[in-house]
Amino acid sequence: MSAARRTRKLLTTTAVALLLSVAGAGLAAPASGATPAAASPVREVRAAPAYNAGGVWYLYQTNATVRVDLTQDSSGRLFGSVSSGNTVGTLREGSVDGENIYFTVAWSHGPVGRYTGVRGPDRRLSGTTFDLTNPSSHANWSTQRTF
Repeated sequence: MSAARRTRKLLTTTAVALLLSVAGAGLAAPASGATPAAASPVREVRAAPAYNAGGVWYLYQTNATVRVDLTQDSSGRLFGSVSSGNTVGTLREGSVDGENIYFTVAWSHGPVGRYTGVRGPDRRLSGTTFDLTNPSSHANWSTQRTF
């Protein structure tokens, strides 16, 4: 091999190595079973819970009183049950996000209530609820307990 050809080959190899080092691993194929970074799902940024809504407490709706029995995990997710008179309900989902609270209740008699609220300056919760199966059915609610 001539000296000129060895020099060209060395320069080409050096240039490719330099380009790969500047571009980084972005040009490399992902490892077997790995997901490329561009295909990674976007994670929702949530505010840390400002309070714990766990325990037994009552919310006073404009049309009923609801006994709430919840637990809250460290990320703010809510689990539990509710009752109003002889009617019971189970939380389908719920969370505390910063000062806000949200939960959905599947009631034993059919309706599915969506509750949204916020902790006010008096540290009490207040908000609105409506029936997902009949959105014209809605009510305001608040607590006497502070959080």
